[in-house]
Amino acid sequence: MSTDFGRRRKTPGRAVGRNSFAISYAVHWWIAALCYLKHIVAYYHNNLVNRTLLQLSPQKDNESKMKIPTTPRQGRNRDSLIATLGLEPQVVTITLDCLLARGRPVDEVIVIYTENPGVRQALDTIACEFAGNFYPGIELRPVPVTSPEGRTEDFYGPDDLRSLLRTLYGVVRRTRQEGRIVHLCLSGGRKVMGIMAMVVAQLLFGPEDCAWHLVTEGWHPGADRRLHLSPGDRVWLVPVPVLRWAEAGTLMRTVAELDDPEEVVAWYERLNRNARRRRQREFIRHWLTGAEREVVRLACRGLDNASIAKALGKSEQTVANQLRNVYEKLREWLDYPEGSVDRNVLIAEFAPYFALAELEG
Repeated sequence: MSTDFGRRRKTPGRAVGRNSFAISYAVHWWIAALCYLKHIVAYYHNNLVNRTLLQLSPQKDNESKMKIPTTPRQGRNRDSLIATLGLEPQVVTITLDCLLARGRPVDEVIVIYTENPGVRQALDTIACEFAGNFYPGIELRPVPVTSPEGRTEDFYGPDDLRSLLRTLYGVVRRTRQEGRIVHLCLSGGRKVMGIMAMVVAQLLFGPEDCAWHLVTEGWHPGADRRLHLSPGDRVWLVPVPVLRWAEAGTLMRTVAELDDPEEVVAWYERLNRNARRRRQREFIRHWLTGAEREVVRLACRGLDNASIAKALGKSEQTVANQLRNVYEKLREWLDYPEGSVDRNVLIAEFAPYFALAELEG
């Protein structure tokens, strides 16, 4: 809505309504920013049937052999690097090198990978670096993208994306619950891995957690791999802005208590509906006069101007004038959308509000 509150003539009670509406609108903005998550997850939202988050425990096969003995972790403020992996293992090692060079106390590296043969080869290459003494005191923890049917080889459809989201969500959530600072590398693997990782970051990140994009100058696919930088190499570890929902207090605490991303989406939809209803109530109660409210209520029931005039004991011209004033206010309330604001827009916006109000008595 417009912030120029002096543009229109204020009616009694409307100034107070505007101020309270401004507050509710600010809160609503925080809630509405999650909308893009709905669109990303909606593609496979209806297919989610397993509501229990996969337990991401160490595996008893080759992954268990890749773990490196570690020194005991001191305190709660240690850092974890979580990286998605594709065919290029140096994305993980160079990102880790950059973080260590910045003095970050990383003592755990979690690699999210698929059962693609090329990706497994890249994982073996990383494991060799940890099996030597290049990273003393740092634990490597490979985590496969897993579904109830088994491990995911690649992302061919909604079920595979569901598995990816669940895996990333579980890993980040566990790491945050342990009180650790998360460094999330978005550069490895399929593009969709970075997209889903960013979704999880927006849901779960705290104020100290960081998402990173690795940029190396001169490298191209097929070039000789170098797992570590040489003097003079140009590389940038670029921080990616993340809207941290921990700053929204209650929102973050609620999301962090939900085990399943589908539950997060359902919770958001309920919250968004409630926020929309509060915003509609602000308009009806504080933007409209009592006479205008009655006209709008009857218009939203489908009555034409003549029927409204007869029901309220007014002339049709008075009803038309009042509706014209309502349309002007509604246009401002909707923040001046393109196209006309007329009876159809009014009914589409407020008929459900009045119907629900009548049901609630």
